[in-house]
Amino acid sequence: MEQMTEKSCNQFLTELAGKAPTPGGGGAAALVGAVGVALGNMVGNLTTGKKKYAAVEEDIQRLNAKAEDLRRELEELVTADAEAFAPLSRAYGLPKSTPEEIAHKEQVMEAALEDACAVPMKIMMRCCDALDLIEEYAEKGSVMAVSDAGCAAVLCKAALQAASLNVFINTKAMQDRNRANQLNLEADILLSNYQPKADAIFDRVNRGLRTYRY
Repeated sequence: MEQMTEKSCNQFLTELAGKAPTPGGGGAAALVGAVGVALGNMVGNLTTGKKKYAAVEEDIQRLNAKAEDLRRELEELVTADAEAFAPLSRAYGLPKSTPEEIAHKEQVMEAALEDACAVPMKIMMRCCDALDLIEEYAEKGSVMAVSDAGCAAVLCKAALQAASLNVFINTKAMQDRNRANQLNLEADILLSNYQPKADAIFDRVNRGLRTYRY
């Protein structure tokens, strides 16, 4: 499959708006997360080498290295989401006219649903990792770019939430409700821990920008 991130922005968005099932919500979530990480990385790059921030230079360099790895992984997950959906799409089309066909379809569906959940779960985890970095960027990075750190947090929160919906739509179809509930719980924990973190970063940046100094 062609790497989704090798497409132009216009081509990707045109395909996203079309009738084809991929790219879809999961791929869009991964891309938005990658954009959020890139914005955080920009804050770091605007901070390094500045005398004013010499005390945090090593910290920022460390953040930058992690951000670059995270961005690349999220970019790869854009394509991985499309690849994971293909077997699930085929499974939905399997015949179910006989008890044997029904049993076979259920077996194939369960495996495909598990794989289809794995990618958005990874997207969620990487967005949480990104929010940890962005929190530190907002605290230590250049004040001239703090608005970008706030934007990064908002984008990664949106990607986190969007990816969770792609988990839940697949767990809803699972026959194994214990496994479905386990995956739902894992996603819920990530949401409960990191939505407030993203909101706190935004609020902190927002308050700082709206505090007037004379």
